[in-house]
Amino acid sequence: MGVYNVHERVLPVAGAEVGLLIDGLSGDADPLWPGHDWYPMRFDGPLAAGAAGGHGPVRYTVAAYVPGQWVRFLFTGPRGFHGFHEYTVHPLGPDRTLLRHTLAMHARGPARLSWPLAFRPLHDAALEDSLDRAERACTGTVARPARWSRYVRMLRRLIG
Repeated sequence: MGVYNVHERVLPVAGAEVGLLIDGLSGDADPLWPGHDWYPMRFDGPLAAGAAGGHGPVRYTVAAYVPGQWVRFLFTGPRGFHGFHEYTVHPLGPDRTLLRHTLAMHARGPARLSWPLAFRPLHDAALEDSLDRAERACTGTVARPARWSRYVRMLRRLIG
C-alpha cells in the first residue's frame, strides 16, 4: 500500500527563522516536535546524517540534513514501514515561509493494517501539533489550534 501524507503551514516569517525550528529538532528545547504531548524525538547523537533514533515505536535514521532547510528520516521501524518522512522549508517571499512535513512510504505486512487503523490518525494529530508549535514559536500564538478527534484520544488512552 502506497502512502503519501503531507502537512504544511504558511508562517509569516523569513525562511531562516523557520529553518531554525528544524535545526532544533530533538534538542533539549526542541521548538518543533511536540514532545510534551507525544513521544519525544531522540537520537543517539546530534541531528546529523547517520544519527539513529525516533519517537516511541517509530524508528528512523537521519538520511540527509541541510541545516535551516531540510531533514529527511528513513524508517527502520515499525515493521512494514518502508520509506521516509521529512521537514522542508519553502520561502514564499521575504516574510512568508511554508513549512512542510511529508511522509512517503510503502506499508507492507502488518503495517497495511497498523498504518490506517492507528499510526495514521496519531501521525496526523502529532503533525498538526508540531505545526501549531511552529506557528507559536514564530508568532507567539496559534490562529486555529489543532484538536484531537475522539478516535485519537481513545488510541492515546489505549497506548498509555
